[in-house]
Amino acid sequence: MVDHDVKDTSLAAAGVLRIEWAEKEMPVLALIRERFAREKPLQGVRIGACLHVTSETAGLMRTLAAGGAELALCASNPLSTQDDVAAALVTEYGVSTYAIKGEDRDTYYRHIQSVIDSGPQITMDDGADVVGLLHSDRSEAAAGVIGGTEETTTGVIRLKSLQQQGLLRYPIVAVNEAMTKHMFDNRYGTGQSTLDGVIRATNRMIAGKVVVIAGYGWCGRGVALRAKGHGADVVVLEVDPLRALEAIMDGYRVMPMAEVAPIGDMFITATGDIHVIRKEHFEAMKDGAIVANTGHFNVEIDIPALEALSVARRQVREFVEEFTLPDGRNIYLLADGRLINLSAAEGHPSSVMDMSFANQALAAEYMVKNAATLEKRVYDVPTDIDEQIARLKLESLGAGIDTLTAEQAEYLASWSMGT
Repeated sequence: MVDHDVKDTSLAAAGVLRIEWAEKEMPVLALIRERFAREKPLQGVRIGACLHVTSETAGLMRTLAAGGAELALCASNPLSTQDDVAAALVTEYGVSTYAIKGEDRDTYYRHIQSVIDSGPQITMDDGADVVGLLHSDRSEAAAGVIGGTEETTTGVIRLKSLQQQGLLRYPIVAVNEAMTKHMFDNRYGTGQSTLDGVIRATNRMIAGKVVVIAGYGWCGRGVALRAKGHGADVVVLEVDPLRALEAIMDGYRVMPMAEVAPIGDMFITATGDIHVIRKEHFEAMKDGAIVANTGHFNVEIDIPALEALSVARRQVREFVEEFTLPDGRNIYLLADGRLINLSAAEGHPSSVMDMSFANQALAAEYMVKNAATLEKRVYDVPTDIDEQIARLKLESLGAGIDTLTAEQAEYLASWSMGT
């Protein structure tokens, strides 16, 4: 058996069933896997991945393995692992996996160290934690890395900071920036799965509630859309005037946090920034306010400030912690402020991750082919890869599109034809 640290390998049979169910709606990744199995574009390449260890991720691992890659995988969030999937990856698919749902901070970082110990040539991150260690405590291991990929907005922000300071040690493809990732994963996936997580954790009605969405990027747009669909009175918080204006034109109220804190019933952060909900906001919230996060890290909510304000705290449901303030008001924090969709639910539907992980697989292939000529900076997913994935997805949905006639192509390329 491959090296591993998972909860219980006897869970593998259940994990296989979960993986099979997910892959029924991952046709794009299946097509890529078929080609990878024939061509072996990743033959002998060691890939170190730090991703949410879910059934959909298992589909990606199987695809990379079909391409010839040697794999080591750890979790990119302490609460997002599906333990049965982790077991199946180890026992049934031969993937070195280091992930346990609910692992503490020390275990989380020990697992990342285990992936780095495997000597990856390609890193595959969701939040840039592997990259972070390779640029700090484990810098000696970065010499063998030829390139990497990054899955999420938060990670891209961190990587671009490294690039701007001239510290990035190898090229990275920002999978997060692909339109097929933004549109499906961030908007439709995060929108549905975030509300799924909130509802599973609380069993509260969304209709009629004032639901406050912090951030109106791709993720925030998706969450706002789904909350509105459930009948919520949606209020958007923004610092970007263009996005704030867009939210108003989409039919939402836009208010500063200081104004909405006393009236909000549910608060969901989706910004990628730190301390979006702070002490002064907790102090103004009504009794029974629910606070959740769908950004990558739980720093969006100032949890230490909430702890300091509270005179008592208790776990009232599996993913619901009650904090009692001195005046008797209660504020409820979901899933320790971690990704609510993966902590309390199952993350994005597999049809969504089909496109995100198709980008990951093809970006890894692109990196292997082009690493020698790429600069040490963050690259967007090449347009031809993005379009290829969109076309494969359309084909799987039974949808066709038109092509330009020669006359239309000439007209669009001309400056002289006019009206």
